[in-house]
Amino acid sequence: MSLFDGKKVIIIGDRDGIPGPAIEECLKATGAEVLFSATECFV
Repeated sequence: MSLFDGKKVIIIGDRDGIPGPAIEECLKATGAEVLFSATECFV
């Protein structure tokens, strides 16, 4: 059983840091349900 098992998550990645799809792939293995994933540019 994982900390994220059965949880719903919203992911906001950073263009110059870790992009949203990379975080999403990591969380899929934990059993989390990804509701929204995006990569934004914070200037």
